Amino acid sequence: MPLRVTANGVLLALKATPKASRNEIVGVRNHALIVKVTAAPDKGNANAAIIELIAKSLGVPKSAVELKSGATSRNKVVQLATDIGTVQTWLQTFRLES
Repeated sequence: MPLRVTANGVLLALKATPKASRNEIVGVRNHALIVKVTAAPDKGNANAAIIELIAKSLGVPKSAVELKSGATSRNKVVQLATDIGTVQTWLQTFRLES
């Protein structure tokens, strides 16, 4: 799984696809959560859309999702200010791809 527990929450690796046809969390592939957003990667718009999508899907406020690395990359790491059990349960709702 694409997770690591820290003192401040859970780090989650993800692979982002900006300018997609719709906002969606596709699943887990190669140890990363696959996230697609319609926003372009201009001025942080795609990153903001990713944070909003993850927060809404996980059922936490946007302030509980923080981009830790990969602001200009498709490979990103976000920190989730919640417990590992909640995140693991949430991730089980998505399909795992090889």
